[in-house]
Amino acid sequence: MTTTFSQAIMRNFLGNSPVWYKQAIIGFLILNPILLMVAGPVTTGWVLIFEFIFTLALALKCYPLQPGGLLAIEAIAIGLASPESVYHEVSGNLQVILLLMFMVAGIYFMQGMLLWIFTKILLNVRSKIYLSLLFSISSAFLSAFLDALTVTAVLISVGVGFYSVYHKVASGKHSDHAHDHGNDDAIHEVNRSELEDFRGFLRSLLMHGAVGTALGGVCTLVGEPQNLLIAEKAGWDFITFFTLMAPITMPVLVAGLLTCALLEKTKAFGYGAKLPDNVRAILEDFAAKEDAKRTLRDKAQLGVQIVVAIFLVFALALHLAEVGLIGLTIIILLTAFNGVVEEHQIGKAFEEALPFTALLVVFFSIVSVIHDQHLFQPIIHAVLSMDIDAQPGLFFIANGVLSAISDNVFVATVYINEVVAALNADEITREHFDALAIAINTGTNIPSVATPNGQAAFLFLLTSALAPLIRLSYGKMVVMALPYTIVMSLVGYSAVVIAL
Repeated sequence: MTTTFSQAIMRNFLGNSPVWYKQAIIGFLILNPILLMVAGPVTTGWVLIFEFIFTLALALKCYPLQPGGLLAIEAIAIGLASPESVYHEVSGNLQVILLLMFMVAGIYFMQGMLLWIFTKILLNVRSKIYLSLLFSISSAFLSAFLDALTVTAVLISVGVGFYSVYHKVASGKHSDHAHDHGNDDAIHEVNRSELEDFRGFLRSLLMHGAVGTALGGVCTLVGEPQNLLIAEKAGWDFITFFTLMAPITMPVLVAGLLTCALLEKTKAFGYGAKLPDNVRAILEDFAAKEDAKRTLRDKAQLGVQIVVAIFLVFALALHLAEVGLIGLTIIILLTAFNGVVEEHQIGKAFEEALPFTALLVVFFSIVSVIHDQHLFQPIIHAVLSMDIDAQPGLFFIANGVLSAISDNVFVATVYINEVVAALNADEITREHFDALAIAINTGTNIPSVATPNGQAAFLFLLTSALAPLIRLSYGKMVVMALPYTIVMSLVGYSAVVIAL
């Protein structure tokens, strides 16, 4: 069959993505310059946002870096944003980029310890409700003192570990055999339905854990990047921040945990899947064999990982350095004391983090368009012009909606800067400023669980190597997050209206 040069180019474009997906991206790239000339930059900017969300929503069809990157490059080329503004956004978020580059890689070298600990938990806690609550509470607690992306990296590492162990055995191989757990061709027919049940089990645990990062992350100054930003603008220390947020964050935390238990009880929205007995037996056998063959050197490596993990918690809680630099320290300690000294061994740790880091930089390019075209300012000014007593609740709603479709760090930055400007201009009192700052923080953290692009931790999970393994798509995440979104947003809004 003869293939023309143009057909070859089309086949290479975005690789194995569906033809209709390729055509959609090409259509977007043709539409945007025309729309800019006809409707202007503001309309084109909003269309670009939804086009980018389209690439995120179909992340399993094509990794969003390529199509989203093409949209970002075009946006800069046609003048919706400048290279300088993109660089400004990237440099302003260097902490997050360093976090992804080094902390996620650092967690990679703790996989042995994490898999050992979570395997013990998984095999000893047989109640799915209790296990789900344990995952959610652990994620919330860790996120309150660490960072949501770090905690999500732990969850991903554990999930991949569980999945790969079962997938290898279900394919008829022994634990010491090389195996591609991304390929189901070798799965025995009798194990295929069991594999689907196991995927459902892991999906529910991972989603409970991901929501847990939001429940805990909103509570403290170090839980989310925008928390620190807001606290610096408001002049709050760690205790002050926690105390001011508690009237909203504590009811939301309780409501979130009750929702977790209820979802597992009712088995609604894709939850409720239990660990199949045969999978449990395989994991128990794996754990027993690992314990039996563990040498003195292996135990020493495990001990080093535990000591470094304790150091990690204290270093992050006490903020000894920026999170990314602490991550680099973790990499150095774990590799040096556990004998990982070859370049290719170290390089594997960065395979998971760097594609997402590149995607995040592309995301900042889209944020630059939002900033340069002032897409959110009309909404902010409309809210500030309304009745003072109604403003905290309205800020919570406006922040929530914009964070769900955009980036909660950017939304928080824009809103808090506008409120600081109003305070400096004596348009609002200090007491009212504090109320609005609380509403901004809770609004950007809580309702943004609705979509993966609203929460960086959710987006990290969606674009991770684990998501396609357990069939966790954008749409599936939105559906599974929906009950949490409704309950947490309603409780959060009610608490804001009552407390502020």
